[in-house]
Amino acid sequence: MIINCGDIMLNDSTIHDYLKKYFGFDTFKGNQEPIIKNVLEGRDTFVLMPTGGGKSLCYQLPAVMKKGTAIVISPLIALMKNQVDAMRNFSTDDDVAHFLNSSLTKSEIARVKKDVLTGKAKLLYVAPESLTKEENIEFLKNIDISFYAIDEAHCISEWGHDFRPEYRRIRPIIDTIGRSPIIALTATATPKV
Repeated sequence: MIINCGDIMLNDSTIHDYLKKYFGFDTFKGNQEPIIKNVLEGRDTFVLMPTGGGKSLCYQLPAVMKKGTAIVISPLIALMKNQVDAMRNFSTDDDVAHFLNSSLTKSEIARVKKDVLTGKAKLLYVAPESLTKEENIEFLKNIDISFYAIDEAHCISEWGHDFRPEYRRIRPIIDTIGRSPIIALTATATPKV
């Protein structure tokens, strides 16, 4: 099967080659492969998988394969750090993934932005609060965004009304920055969500 990623044409064996090269896996788990193909083809995607089901790979693999930088919206600084550390362990390049949040110094922020602008960073993790800052909106308007990934997407309905209102502003902010495909991922599927 040939997949049109917009910037490149891929086949099934190419996807498996990237899976092995960047993550060390020979096979996909569950529905990872069709989800990844959907993201590579530029379609908006909703992913509901159990904890430990491999949700992160569903956006990490397309991010390293596609041109540009994937913006990953994540609720917790500790979760961002874990994801970035994991990506750096998989890759030979520490610049492959970064986070942009309040824990960074000005010089660290400058390095992150430089790596994103030069195309070294394939994943940029941000909290909803960071995404809505005017200086970050202006910065993100100037980069090639491959897609947006909303990790822990249940937070939009669970927290978006009062505790973290920035979750309700994600879509308008994305529209302001520039529309790209969106993948939303969660393990929480309560009736409310």
